[in-house]
Amino acid sequence: MTTRKRKNVEASLLRKGFVLDETDHRCYIFKVENRVVAMTKVSRDTQYKDLHSDLIAKMARQCSLTKYQFLELVDCSMSKDDYKEHLRKQKLLE
Repeated sequence: MTTRKRKNVEASLLRKGFVLDETDHRCYIFKVENRVVAMTKVSRDTQYKDLHSDLIAKMARQCSLTKYQFLELVDCSMSKDDYKEHLRKQKLLE
């Protein structure tokens, strides 16, 4: 089972250019040229210190990535530019 520390995932998303928007959840928004191209959410509930496999898969889908690609993004083997190129190939930046 795959897990990641919530604080590490959130910090990584911020480093990759996502912007935090705190609403009922902690929303991470990725914009290109002032246009929202991806958004994912994390619960504000402090009991969720680790993100489990199912939530990681859901966050990956929200970011238009596979679970493996999302883990590459948050584990820093996928750069911000790599992510933008992936979105471009998916025709989400056109």
